[in-house]
Parts: sequence; structure tokens; C-alpha cells
Amino acid sequence: MKTHTYKTVRKLALQADVYGADMKSGDPKPAVVWIHGGALIMGSRAKIAPDQRDRYVDAGFVVIAIDYRLAPETKLSAIADDVEDAFKWLRNSGEELLGINPSRVGVIGHSAGGYLTLLAGHRVHPAPQALVSFYGYGDLVGNWYSNPDPFYNTFDQVTDDDAHRAVGERELVDGAADPRRGDFYLWCRQKGLWPLKVGGHDPASESDWFTPYSPAQNIVARQYPPMLLLHGDADTDVPYGQLVHMERQLADAGIDHDFITIPGGPHGFDHAPDIQVSIEVSEAFDRVIAFFRQHV
Repeated sequence: MKTHTYKTVRKLALQADVYGADMKSGDPKPAVVWIHGGALIMGSRAKIAPDQRDRYVDAGFVVIAIDYRLAPETKLSAIADDVEDAFKWLRNSGEELLGINPSRVGVIGHSAGGYLTLLAGHRVHPAPQALVSFYGYGDLVGNWYSNPDPFYNTFDQVTDDDAHRAVGERELVDGAADPRRGDFYLWCRQKGLWPLKVGGHDPASESDWFTPYSPAQNIVARQYPPMLLLHGDADTDVPYGQLVHMERQLADAGIDHDFITIPGGPHGFDHAPDIQVSIEVSEAFDRVIAFFRQHV
């Protein structure tokens, strides 16, 4: 593994961990960009599951796990800029620096990383060749994110003071080091404040501001890359209906896509201990690899 800095913002280095690069092979390899989850508030590029990473590498892909700045210290528009800039770096430096073919790049992400994967489909130009979204979402301002969430309100209430003590003002890219950031996310869901705190705009009075950042509102007939959506029908974080709705839009637009439902799968089903879910997940990963091989 090698780490490269793809962008620097006010002395903050945004980096990418690269796995499976082989500069001696002579032939540029296809690549998969991996985008971590964590509600755009938590997580880090280092959280890629080794077994999943190795599947992609063993299948012949270079895996590139990227940073992006985290909310609420950084707002959504700048986070989107980071993702776009990571792909610009790959286009400009990928072949020489990483030994990849910049025109053969797929994207995969989980949860918020799945959302950013879908976002890359319409904001990155030229678009990646294929997108794989694990329990991601295409709608940012629906009731599920803009209203108090019944499931998260079964947990102890996070106070306003505790929520704001969990975050700060300094921009950062590693949200895994401080578990208190999860309290801020929980508070956002309990209050229905995620779009406001992450986007910096009120979804009730400024819903149009979110349109350029909502994949479900930017599906253009036959211009979106081929897409594979995976979701568990027992997800209590991102409603299963999110991707059911998006799948219908993709079908109506005539966009090449596939949709895998994991029966009984929770949020994060690819880490679930349930044996039956694990069997479904293993088969799903075979389809992910086949999808990337077909399109990338």
C-alpha cells in the first residue's frame, strides 16, 4: 500500500491509499475508487474492510481509498468538491503515478460513501465507468433525513451541548479517532437536522439548494453510468425505500442498472454476523466483481 496526497486545503492534506498497483506490469490496470461511509461526519479511508479490498485486488483492480473533509466543520458543497478533485487527480496523474488506466475507473461506497458514489455519477466529468452503492441514498431532503427519526429517538436523547462538544471548528478528514462524533450524528437524526448541519442550508426553505447534490434529482436518461445498488430490507438507518425509489427512476430513464436486495439485511449488512445474511452477502460480492469486470 502507498499513500498519496491528492489535494491540500489550508495545510490539511487529503490523501488516497492505493492497493494493488504494479508499475512493473507495463499495462495500465483498471481501478476502483473506494469512498468510506459515516454520514459524512465520521469514518476514514482506513476503514476499508481488508477482505473486501483483497477481493477487488485479486480480481485485477487497483483500489484507491480516498479522504474527503467531514461535516459539520466542512459543508456539503466543499465535500463534493473534494470528491471531484480526487477524480481530477486520477485523470491527470493516475497512469504515471499509480499505473492505472484513468478511463477504466469504477466507484464503490457504503452508506454516505454510497451516496458520494452516486453523486460522482453526475458531478464527475467524464463520469466513472460504473458505480456500486452499498445502502447509499439519492435523496437528501426527504422526511427520513429532515424530520426527527423514530428509530433513533428510541435511544437516549443527546443534548444540544453534548452534540456540539462532539465536533469543533477545525477541518478534518479522519472521523474515526473520536467516537463522540457519533453523538453529533445521533443528535442530528433525533432532531431531523442532518441536511441543515451538513449542507448549511434549510431544506424546508432552501430545498432547491440541495438539488445539485441529490443524485435522485439528477438522473438524466442514458447519461448516468451503469449502476449496481445493494440494500438490506431491514435497514434502520437508510430506509430500504430510498433505493427502491431510485431503482424505479433508473428504470424509467433507461439506465443500465441492477438492484440486489439482502433479505433481513441491516445497515452495514456486509459486516453482519447473521449466517444467512453472510451467505447472501458473499453471493452479492461475486456479482459486484462481475459488474466491475463487465463495465470497467
